[in-house]
Amino acid sequence: MLTKPFTELSSYIAFFRNVEFPVLRKTARQLAQLRENEDELSPRQVGAVIHDDPLMALKLLIYQLRRRGRNQNHDITTVERAVMMIGMTQFFEYFGDLPTIEDTLAEHPKALIGCLKVIARAKRAMYYARDWAILRHDIDVEEITVATLLNEVAEILCWCCAPDLTEKAFALQRATPGLRSAAAQRAMMGVSIAEIQLGLAREFELPQLLITLMDPANAENPRVRTVTLACDLARHAANGWNDPALPDDFKAIGELLHLDHDALMNRLKVPEDARPAQATPDGAPEQA
Repeated sequence: MLTKPFTELSSYIAFFRNVEFPVLRKTARQLAQLRENEDELSPRQVGAVIHDDPLMALKLLIYQLRRRGRNQNHDITTVERAVMMIGMTQFFEYFGDLPTIEDTLAEHPKALIGCLKVIARAKRAMYYARDWAILRHDIDVEEITVATLLNEVAEILCWCCAPDLTEKAFALQRATPGLRSAAAQRAMMGVSIAEIQLGLAREFELPQLLITLMDPANAENPRVRTVTLACDLARHAANGWNDPALPDDFKAIGELLHLDHDALMNRLKVPEDARPAQATPDGAPEQA
């Protein structure tokens, strides 16, 4: 466990480079069950388990990248393709004995709760992004799915490997109205989690496409906006449908998807009593 903050991003990257990432206990259990029928499995069945666990998805992509052959002249950017390239036998041999998040944080119950909340948020964002990518007829829905799922891995790792520092950072933010999360993280950890996120993506040499999709600096790209807005919506909705940031999220998502107010609210399954007022043609708010 990391108990004292580093002063430089490079130190965090070096630290995480030598950590074996844990996975959800449910993931380890489900993969063990699938292995019993290894000869009858399809990459889609294995991928369905991996898509429920951001750190397992990251472990898979890193492993596939490290063992890629000289003849592989294109990046693997989806879970199913990575499983297919590795092969079932090799996959289960390498991922047969996995450390779990629950065991790692057994003595840090608050951090475990924080970590599980982030994982749930990442999965919710993934479902949003996948739905929107389908609606937009994206060139590769699975790439959007993976990029969104991986977008929270740095925070998950911080909860797993530096639970006390991470808890202090979020406690400072809660105790200081108006303080942005990045500022609270820099105050307690020396760097922001977003900086760690992109640093890790580059350190592990993830496909440039995934790095681009995870970087909000590329927001002019509709595919990047799909990922960013899905993560924003999942983060804000986790606070309840009355979170003050949600109306701006809804406006941006409606513009991205070309959906009117009612169609968007229905697609997002926003409860009737939590839907924001809709503007009338003269600009005055109207009760939704």
